[in-house]
Amino acid sequence: MPSLELPSPLVSAQWLANARANNSSKLVVLDASWHMPAAQRDGEAEWRKSRIPESRFFDFDRRICDHDAALPHMMPDASLFTSEMQRLGINQDSVVVIYDSYGIQTSPRAWWMMKSMGLAQCAVLDGGLPAWQSAGFAFDTSAPSEQTFNGNFIANFHSSMFCDSREVLLATSSEDSRILDARSADRFYGRAPEPRAGLQGGHMPGALSLPFDQLIVAGHMRAPEELEAALQDLVSQNQHLIATCGSGVTSCVIAFAAHLVGYEDICVYDGSWSEWGARDNLPVTCAPAN
Repeated sequence: MPSLELPSPLVSAQWLANARANNSSKLVVLDASWHMPAAQRDGEAEWRKSRIPESRFFDFDRRICDHDAALPHMMPDASLFTSEMQRLGINQDSVVVIYDSYGIQTSPRAWWMMKSMGLAQCAVLDGGLPAWQSAGFAFDTSAPSEQTFNGNFIANFHSSMFCDSREVLLATSSEDSRILDARSADRFYGRAPEPRAGLQGGHMPGALSLPFDQLIVAGHMRAPEELEAALQDLVSQNQHLIATCGSGVTSCVIAFAAHLVGYEDICVYDGSWSEWGARDNLPVTCAPAN
């Protein structure tokens, strides 16, 4: 059996179908769908009803997160991440492909988490579940197996891939850093209310608006030259890129896009606006950047 190697951090539905057909024991497919509470949708419940065959559910909101944090789905420590990855049957040499039900929206969060914890081979499914469906590939609608897995993955956290409010505050006045905000422009400029109660409108001083959906077309990542054009007008490759959003999920779309086109100095503000917008000791503005 030929060895399984990812061609890129972004793979097509056809590539995944071919990998599944080869029956590689290294392949693990994960559904990382998550929905805002107002959507009244449950990613795991939907996965249980219909999924890519043999996929498992990666729950970064309720299970694979810091359970002691007041903020939503914050990064867990390496110990918890290790135990959860092993529970999902992930090994050191696993080839993991992650998808979500939107196309690309929440899967990059799981990808960024895994890369920060040292998983070597991990990719996002371009177009996600809709692309798999459009291609006519099989779905599993039976009750998922309750099989217990026992992987051997050991997490090694690369802390530089995430940052906290202190680092972001320093970046607001640094020419060496650039903060890119994945929320909608209306939220960024305080023209629309935040979906979470108790948060101010606006953005960090010096931050620039890059709504995550501008990096996506029809549920797929834009072509590399389009991603590069969208990013290079806002941040240079020699600047420290900090991606932020509402709660650290769609900021990972920016981080993932930047990674795809060669940016290296990237981190995600894990608390994002859920933290920044709730505090009265951090600067907030609604004005355009100079």
